[in-house]
Amino acid sequence: MSAVDPAVLAVLAVACPLLLGAGWAAGLWHARRGERAAGLDLGTPVERATFHTLHTASLAAPPLRAGLTEDAARKAARRLRSLLGTEALCLTDRRSVLAWDGPGADHHQRGAMARVAMMLASGRSQSVRTECQRPDCPLKWAVVAPLTGEDGMLGALVAFGSRESAVLVRAATEVARWVSVQLELSELDRSRTRLMEAEIRALRAQISPHFIFNSLAAIASFVRTDPERARELLLEFADFTRYSFRRHGDFTTLADELRSIQQYLALAGARFGDRLKVTLQVAPEVLPVALPFLCLQPLVENAVKHGLEDSTEECRISITAQDAGSEAVITVEDNGVGMDPALLRRILAGERAGSSSGIGLPNVDERIRQVYGDEYGPVMETGVGAGMKVTLRIPKYRAGVHSSPSGQPPPGP
Repeated sequence: MSAVDPAVLAVLAVACPLLLGAGWAAGLWHARRGERAAGLDLGTPVERATFHTLHTASLAAPPLRAGLTEDAARKAARRLRSLLGTEALCLTDRRSVLAWDGPGADHHQRGAMARVAMMLASGRSQSVRTECQRPDCPLKWAVVAPLTGEDGMLGALVAFGSRESAVLVRAATEVARWVSVQLELSELDRSRTRLMEAEIRALRAQISPHFIFNSLAAIASFVRTDPERARELLLEFADFTRYSFRRHGDFTTLADELRSIQQYLALAGARFGDRLKVTLQVAPEVLPVALPFLCLQPLVENAVKHGLEDSTEECRISITAQDAGSEAVITVEDNGVGMDPALLRRILAGERAGSSSGIGLPNVDERIRQVYGDEYGPVMETGVGAGMKVTLRIPKYRAGVHSSPSGQPPPGP
């Protein structure tokens, strides 16, 4: 590959901070450029170089969001080499070359890692002579720039050229910074996933000791007096626990979540008998809506606790799911003992971890806000002796929120 035009590299150094936001629009422009009639004014050379640079960067970004792996490096290296216009380019971690694009891999990889080791020790970009003695090899100079992440330096971007170039040093350094941003975003995605998994595990831990013991005790009470009822409850218990402790997916459908809630309420009804009255009203249009896994069950469990366990009166629980255009509006309401709104605020703020509400309400509140934003946080209305009403607004469509159907029929209205 021939030496890069200095004008292109100069544009690149200025444009790198804008790569992420503008890449898609530029890519679309570049893709359509060849389809337009010849002879049109396509802008100045600098403008054409800018759009070409941004389009190439937009193609390199998606693989890097998977992290600094061999597969991601292999897919991104060719785009990054085109971005810089260098004779060869490689991406490395701290120990080895992950991907090489261009000539020279057979005799330059060992020397490249030696230079990466020097760069990791100093923490600064370096421009060095390769000392290659082969007359037919164009790789005479190398720019080694660090790739950084949350835990420090992860590896390096090494760009090879036929001659020393201060412009290439600056451009390679800026591109390495841009690659580092993509890697940091991938780390953020993984951190969010780990956080959600930890929160779901916390919910499961809360379900396990309390609910399982009471459910099994209720089932046992029917074994001799009503064996068929005991069998039905045992099947409900098995389906509920299978759903609650499943190992895949951060999201589920409203239909599956409501089905699990019906199983939970059947088990609670076996324990409390006629004291529990439940009304369920669901618009069929919202059953396929995807939402965070186990975000409704804790609300219903809270309603049962404050309506039955903390009271001797009849408990009425109303669950509704309505179609509101681009959103599904879900409410869980009970006529239980309620609580002081100030106490509820402290619980949601994490100041009353040992309260009778457990971790359910804060967990749901935090996960809903993480997925959809603060404007979609649950609305909780309560007062001492006035019960509680929780309202959730769930967008019907949101990027990254997908659920695999369970293959079971939806719950009845």
